Amino acid sequence: MPKGLIHIYTGEGKGKTTAAIGLAVRAAGQGLKVLFVQFFKLDDASSGEKEILKKLSGIELLRSNVRHPIFTKEKTDKELLKQSISQIFETVKKKIASDGINLLVLDEINSVLSGGWLAINDMVNFLKNKPEGLEVVLTGRDAPVELVKMADYVTEMLKIKHPFDSDVKARKGIEY
Repeated sequence: MPKGLIHIYTGEGKGKTTAAIGLAVRAAGQGLKVLFVQFFKLDDASSGEKEILKKLSGIELLRSNVRHPIFTKEKTDKELLKQSISQIFETVKKKIASDGINLLVLDEINSVLSGGWLAINDMVNFLKNKPEGLEVVLTGRDAPVELVKMADYVTEMLKIKHPFDSDVKARKGIEY
């Protein structure tokens, strides 16, 4: 591939992960090798995207397997969360160096960074030193300014209205 670019999908609106999945499917359909990493998602949790991504040829799915404290009412073991994120980030770096990955999606990485679970400098250094042809997608709310400045694409999903605001719970097949 020619020079790989950096994409950011951020904002309060729905669609950040959905857009990243669409790009991953498109890339895999063109024969590119995709590494799709989901932070704050459990391996055994029900998830439509998990089920289909695991079946698609050309896409490898990794999950950090620890929930974000916002979803566990602060019951998440924060040290375990930080270790999990560090371990998966190290795994990503090794795979990028050796597995010929063309597209890397770091789903919810902006939330990881804004929560302080991974140092922003580590991500900036990773992006500055990524292989020339590696395309990278960063999703999640609160994209750090440092990453926005580095990115080639920045898309903000703007929430105008959301069913959650009316106490509608996440629905199978739509939100997960």
